[in-house]
Amino acid sequence: MPLRPFAFVRFLTRTLPIVALCAGTLACSASSATTPKPVSDVALSSTPGKQTAVLAGGCFWGVEAVFEHLQGVEDVVSGYAGGDASTANYDAIGTGRTGHAESVRITYDPSKITYGQLLQVFFQVAHDPTQLNRQGPDQGSQYRSAIFVADDAQKRVAQSYIDQLDQARVFPKPIVTQLAPLQTFYPAESYHQDFIKLNPAHPYVVIHDLPKLAQLRKQFSSLYQDPS
Repeated sequence: MPLRPFAFVRFLTRTLPIVALCAGTLACSASSATTPKPVSDVALSSTPGKQTAVLAGGCFWGVEAVFEHLQGVEDVVSGYAGGDASTANYDAIGTGRTGHAESVRITYDPSKITYGQLLQVFFQVAHDPTQLNRQGPDQGSQYRSAIFVADDAQKRVAQSYIDQLDQARVFPKPIVTQLAPLQTFYPAESYHQDFIKLNPAHPYVVIHDLPKLAQLRKQFSSLYQDPS
């Protein structure tokens, strides 16, 4: 894996301490709550098409893999959102001072899956939305929980759903997920794409990400698919 020196140090921090920090528990990398369906959502389209959603929930390796396993999702790309082009690289965002968050861009067919369904999976499986500027052992604003909305419809559904979950006290602590307008999404370096598919035995993946896929298969069986 062609990691530059600083990136390699960050790569190791995702590998060496994780067993001691998390002891292999799912609670370190995802929510254990059961989230209801969104009351407010965009209806399924009557015709096939392509729409995108950009979400951030900690390390993008696992978030990418979760959404790649959903029916109706056609493509998922790991990348950076929230900052500008000059700092949209793994070395720079590792400082936590770029404004970027590790994010995924999800391309989906709105006639097969809704934006609200994507958010339900995001809150229940992909990450823990009550952790501020971190997920498990990964710390810094680059690992924050965020929804980058592309239009008023996405903003309405996302804000309504956060309010719904908070009012129902689905989580033991308040949701800290940031809503922000999507400016530009920058794809991450090639070695981050399909990371779990290419590195299924990586220690970080085994401890933090494979349990998410098992949870997805169990709790969203009607939406689950094995990607080609």
